[in-house]
Amino acid sequence: MNTTWYFINSGKQDPAYNMALDEALLDWHSEGLIPPVIRFYQWEPASLSIGYFQKAEKDVDMEAIKRLGLGFVRRPTGGRAVLHEDELTYSVIVTEDYPDMPKTVTEAYRVISEGILQGFRNLGLRAEFSVPVSEEQRAALNQPKSAVCFDAPSWYELLVEGKKVAGSAQTRQKGVILQHGAILVDLDEEKYIQCFHFSSDDVRKKAKTRLGQKAVSINKILTNPITVEECIPAFKKGFEQALSIELYEYQLSSEQQQYVENLTASRYRTDEWNFRK
Repeated sequence: MNTTWYFINSGKQDPAYNMALDEALLDWHSEGLIPPVIRFYQWEPASLSIGYFQKAEKDVDMEAIKRLGLGFVRRPTGGRAVLHEDELTYSVIVTEDYPDMPKTVTEAYRVISEGILQGFRNLGLRAEFSVPVSEEQRAALNQPKSAVCFDAPSWYELLVEGKKVAGSAQTRQKGVILQHGAILVDLDEEKYIQCFHFSSDDVRKKAKTRLGQKAVSINKILTNPITVEECIPAFKKGFEQALSIELYEYQLSSEQQQYVENLTASRYRTDEWNFRK
C-alpha cells in the first residue's frame, strides 16, 4: 500500500510568496502538522532567483532585472541563479528520516529526482542521470565558474539528449529536506544571460553559447510543443511512480495562508534578505 503525501498546485505566484510557501511547508512538516508534500508552481512575474550563498550585487544586473520587468528573490536553498519563466517548478518537502531516504545530500537528491526523471519519461523523453566521474568534474562541483544555474555542474544532473533539462537545489532544516527545482518547458537564452554581470561582451557571448550547449528545454526536443499545464500530469505521476506514493490534493487553511503571507512580508520581500552580504 502506497504512502499518502499532500499535493499542492499553486499556479502562478510572485517570487516572494513562492519561497515563503516552500519554507512554511517545511515548518509545518517539521512540527508534524502535515505529511510530506510535493508542490508544483509557476512565477508571475517571471523572476530571477539566486541561491542562498550568492551575492546579488556581484552576480546580478539589477538594472536589467528592472528593465526586463522581472521579479527577484533569494532562495533558502543553495545553488546558482535561475530565471523562472516558461517552466514548471517543483518542491519536495520530506523528513530526513523518511523510510529509505539516504542520509547524504547527493544520494537523497538522486532519490527525490527520480520523480522528475520518470516525469520526463512519461512525456516520451529519454532522460537519464549524469554522474561526474573525473576528478576535474568533481572539482568543478565545488567551484562553479558561472553564476548561472544551467551553466554550472551539479550531482546527478538530469539530461535529455546530453543536455541539462532541470536544475534543482536542496536545504535541510529542522530535520526536513526541502528540494525544489526548475523543469524547463521553454528557455529564452538571451533574456537569461542579460540578467548577469560579465567582465566583457566577449565573456557574455561565450556564456550564452555555453548555455545553449549545456541546457535544453522540453519544447526544443518535442515535435509537438506542450504548455506548462500539460506537463503537470506527467510529473505528478512520475513522483507517484518513483517514490511509491499517492498524492492527495490539499488546500491551505485561512490560518496557513496568513502564516505564508506574514513570512512573505517579513522575509522574502525585504532587502535585508534578498541583498544580504
